[in-house]
Amino acid sequence: MLLTPTIIFLIFLFIIYKLMLVVPMREVAVIERLGKFRAVLQPGFHFLIPFLDRVAYKHDTREQVLDVPTQSCISKDNTQLEVDGLVYLKVMDGQLASYGIEDYRRAAVNLAQTTMRSEIGKLSLSKTFSERESLNESIVREIDIASEPWGIKVLRYEIRNISPSPHVIHTLEKQMEAERQKRAEITLANAEKAATINTSEGDRQEAINLSEGEKQKRINEAKGTGQEIEIIANAKAQGMANISEALAKSGGNEAMNMLLKEQFIKQVGEILETTQVSVVPTEVAKLEGFFEGMEQVTATMKGQHGGNA
Repeated sequence: MLLTPTIIFLIFLFIIYKLMLVVPMREVAVIERLGKFRAVLQPGFHFLIPFLDRVAYKHDTREQVLDVPTQSCISKDNTQLEVDGLVYLKVMDGQLASYGIEDYRRAAVNLAQTTMRSEIGKLSLSKTFSERESLNESIVREIDIASEPWGIKVLRYEIRNISPSPHVIHTLEKQMEAERQKRAEITLANAEKAATINTSEGDRQEAINLSEGEKQKRINEAKGTGQEIEIIANAKAQGMANISEALAKSGGNEAMNMLLKEQFIKQVGEILETTQVSVVPTEVAKLEGFFEGMEQVTATMKGQHGGNA
């Protein structure tokens, strides 16, 4: 039976289709020849041997993001946590990704889960929140080492959610409330302590200021009294010096006698005016003898001052 030209043309097109292969920019193609690995074809146009070569696997060479399902983890302080995340990877070797493992995506997700569970078990509950960045780096490092035979590269890992159980959340809320109450009480106690210290310091400073003021007052009074005494003594000394000088001059003795007589008469008059007893001198002549005696005293004082001079 002869083949029609149409059938021949279709067979020719089929052979051409099997002969040519165009690999897209974002992929690599793993070629097998008679069931055996032959090559990994990079993006571009390639020729194949029809019916001998076939495309066994195709891999996306772009960065891929895989969702890591939520799983239960136990922290170092025996706290149950629900954790999920995202793993970012890229196919680096098409041959290993095809023959090194059955499904590198599923393997990467399962490895991320087990590694995450192991790393969280090394940390306490508080550190799982505060050290999330270092936790991500540890998980990436462990997954990348384990996945190297698979021909993939784990670029990064991100923990998406860390959710404690409702009982743990309630306990944490009570703990936080107690911690806030404790801080408030400490703050109030510190404020009261500071107020007491400030009050005592104020009282102490006030007492010091009062004592210093009283001390300065006494010092000033003592200095004033001393200066007053000194001024009076200097005035008296100057007065005595002036009297001595006056007595030494001509007529000084008579002037002194006259002054003493005037003072005596004045004082006797004041006594007679203020006293309730009437005093009548029986011997008025004695007044003259008194004045003569005063003159002798003045002369004696004058002689003493002259001798000292």
